[in-house]
Amino acid sequence: MRSDEEFREWAAQRRQSLVRTATLLTAGDPHTAEDVVQTAMTKMYLAWPRLRDVRDRDAYARRVLVNAFTDEMRTSRRKREDLRSQLPDRAVGSGAIDDDSRLLFAALEELPDRMRATVVLRYFHDLSVADTARALRCRPGTVKSQTARALEKLKHRLGPALRDDRGLRPDHPDHPRGDTAPIPTIHATLTAGRMS
Repeated sequence: MRSDEEFREWAAQRRQSLVRTATLLTAGDPHTAEDVVQTAMTKMYLAWPRLRDVRDRDAYARRVLVNAFTDEMRTSRRKREDLRSQLPDRAVGSGAIDDDSRLLFAALEELPDRMRATVVLRYFHDLSVADTARALRCRPGTVKSQTARALEKLKHRLGPALRDDRGLRPDHPDHPRGDTAPIPTIHATLTAGRMS
């Protein structure tokens, strides 16, 4: 099989998963997510001939995707300053998302980029601490501390707002009390779009 055909086949199988990951990384911004995936796909295509012997191309693709996301965020921060007196209308995404996903994206947006990437890789992709550290090129201890801080922030931000798996909000009499409900709900929301 020729290299281009191999890449086309791989890209067709993995693109949707990469878009979902990028959507979480960009806190629900579908346009930036598409840009990030396009950049990652271009880099993967250019590196494809060297990746023949790579055992886990998906792990390599996740690293490329996170790097593309980091680069995009740096670039967009430089472009973010808008000196116009009136802001232009913003495009609204065509995909309908539920209220919990909207809340989750808003909470993810409040996390620093690297912390958000840690949560997405650990909970959306179910990567181990070691694999997350490899994808982010940092130490396992950094992943653990970033994950703990991110979950604490998400719990604080989302705890009063998200429903549990039965659709109950925290103020409902049947909702479990204590600290146990928000994190499983976040995990369920994060993993709802995971590819099989």
